[in-house]
Amino acid sequence: MIYKFVSTILSKGTKEISRMKMRIRIGILTVIILSLSLSVGCAAAHKKPVTIEKGDYEQPKKYISPFIQKEMEKHNVQGLTIALVDDQQIIWAQGFGYADVSKGIRATPETVYPTGSIAKLFTIIAALQLSEKGKIGLDQPLQTYLPEFSIKTRFPDGGPITPRTIMTHHSGLPSDRLKGIMSRNPIPLTSVVKEIKDEYVAYPPNFIFSYSNLAMRLLGYLVEKVSGQAFASYMDESVLKPIGMANASFRATPEIQPFLSKGYKDGKETKDFLLHDLPSPEGPLYASAIDLCHFIQMIFANGKAGGRTILKPETLAEMLRPQNNGVPLDLDFRIGLGWFLNDFNIKNAGFVASHGGASSLFFSQLIILPERKLGVVVLANSSTALEVVNKVAEEALKSALEAKSGITQPDPEKPVHEPVPPWSQTVLKDYEGHYAIGFRIYTVTRKGERLYTRLMGKPVQLIPYGTGLFSIQYRLFGIIPIKVEQLEGLKLSLTPIGGRDVLVLHDHGKKRLLGEKIEAGPVSEAWLKRVGEYELVDQGDYFPMIEKARLKYEDHLLILDVTTSILAHLGIERLRFAMGPVSDTEAVILGLGRNMGETVQVVTEKGEERLRYSGCEFRKKSE
Repeated sequence: MIYKFVSTILSKGTKEISRMKMRIRIGILTVIILSLSLSVGCAAAHKKPVTIEKGDYEQPKKYISPFIQKEMEKHNVQGLTIALVDDQQIIWAQGFGYADVSKGIRATPETVYPTGSIAKLFTIIAALQLSEKGKIGLDQPLQTYLPEFSIKTRFPDGGPITPRTIMTHHSGLPSDRLKGIMSRNPIPLTSVVKEIKDEYVAYPPNFIFSYSNLAMRLLGYLVEKVSGQAFASYMDESVLKPIGMANASFRATPEIQPFLSKGYKDGKETKDFLLHDLPSPEGPLYASAIDLCHFIQMIFANGKAGGRTILKPETLAEMLRPQNNGVPLDLDFRIGLGWFLNDFNIKNAGFVASHGGASSLFFSQLIILPERKLGVVVLANSSTALEVVNKVAEEALKSALEAKSGITQPDPEKPVHEPVPPWSQTVLKDYEGHYAIGFRIYTVTRKGERLYTRLMGKPVQLIPYGTGLFSIQYRLFGIIPIKVEQLEGLKLSLTPIGGRDVLVLHDHGKKRLLGEKIEAGPVSEAWLKRVGEYELVDQGDYFPMIEKARLKYEDHLLILDVTTSILAHLGIERLRFAMGPVSDTEAVILGLGRNMGETVQVVTEKGEERLRYSGCEFRKKSE
């Protein structure tokens, strides 16, 4: 009887460990990627079955092909296309799975996918072209070209919002405009200026990297107004077609339709949401892997394509130059004009530049090694493909690098666990409290000489690792330590920067901002009376990004708890923001980074008080 009981417990424990590790992977991936704006590479180490000889590209293909098929099967991805570029040659382009399952249409190098935020690189190129012609000054106030643009600020000495600060995601503008972010009908670019005139900036310019789709939409409007052409038309005529991207467009043209992939969720064909907080009011950038290969070739040719100059060499160099070296809160994170510059762990190849893209059903990743003139693009058509496109792109590029130059990647450094003297109760107490990380709030508690928190509903112990550093350990049932590969080598520290207590992620020698310790402040009676459930006021023809909201007062914190289904495929169904009231009618979301620092306002419509956030309005439900 005892043996059977123990066997049953161990069996359940093993299954729970397996399920837990999967949730942990999703949780860690979600926290890091959303905190750093879908820009972080997440490939784990994979042992190659063979040594790749220099000059032999067939070996990477033989290795990567089954790797892709395994990852697609593991994550239920229906279709994927990969392409590798060596300078001006496409050395490999291949489709896997299906672009249209029901019709039996295979994915090919010519299959067209919505590419998500990769489109931002092209919007920036368009603005840089206009800059080369003297029509835009990158460091001039945005109002120079858009005199109708205005937005409220609490930072009167913060400096101007400029095209450059938009390109580097340092404008301080809100991250998104949730009202109208998904709609059945195109929303004109001109509307964005009108919509945000009563909003507040989240930060002063050049204060912190904070990814902003809203800012990039303004840049698209700037391109449209300065060029005198509709945005999609200008992009077709001046950027995409001159590069040689024959099947690429910001419009789903009749010519593109036969090549366009279907989108899938849970293995079933589903209609994708059109995200309108993008530069083009007509849709995302549709492109094939071959199209994006031509784009990479243009980069490697110093801005030339088909004998035509798309960008001057010095402009292209500026695009790839780190722009944020003087921003303390960015720590080791670096960004160029649109390009993320250190997000993938590829060693001994010079600097790495990348940009990914995502919608509800489609994911993409593009990585280049400019000094080695190697690049990769991976496109996929399923809601579960986020991790796949990142892992495949990184692994394929490492293999191509070995084939081209003989450079192999060093083995991952194994963490060295040295004895750590007990930390004083005073030091441990400093780490207790609430932390805003991504779209959630985490609470660290102290029990004796140990610190604890919960991640994805599971207990986590923070273990002193060295001076000011913690490692992270999961414990099954809160007791049994579990080794999780994704946590190996990761450390945390609490560091004061610019008067803020910042939670820093130490990832194999690189420091990244993960969150901020937040302090409870006074909450007026006016705000306390607003605690309760709220319903979304009619949004018209828009798909609701947020279905419902609840205002809470917990642990002396005012918390806005919202429910959303659109991020469920990323493991997020609830967003929790701590708010700091700045008046009886305005509160700022506490924390640093994307969606933090933004303002929740109280407005009155027809005698009814409402909460307004990012254009969405909520009325309190009657009790």
